[in-house]
Amino acid sequence: MARTTTLRSYEGSLSGLEARAKVFKALAHPTRLFFVHELSRGPRCVCELTEMVGADMSTISKHLSVLKAAGIVADEKRGQQVYYSLRMTCVAGFIDCVDDFIKQDARLLSSHSRFRCGCADTRSYVTKIHK
Repeated sequence: MARTTTLRSYEGSLSGLEARAKVFKALAHPTRLFFVHELSRGPRCVCELTEMVGADMSTISKHLSVLKAAGIVADEKRGQQVYYSLRMTCVAGFIDCVDDFIKQDARLLSSHSRFRCGCADTRSYVTKIHK
């Protein structure tokens, strides 16, 4: 008989659920997802990221500090500039996987568009099926 796993025993054995949740929470903002995407291509200066997003420096710094606190990015001071790089490189692959799934799911839904809502001509569709 298989042993049942409880949340408490799972947390105790891995003790990483909170750390994992912190990573997912850090990724739960479009700007931070954009930063991960850009940093997967190589290190970027904060000034570059600020220009790309078009937000003020304090907003950019807050987003980067959330990513850094979760261990996703690392920073390095080079003279007067601060550069960020992707520390948790596997996150980029995870995001690519999610993107692929969303695209695939969208194609699947669009191929079955007649099931999207009830406002289409369902009577003619039902008639065709039952003939």
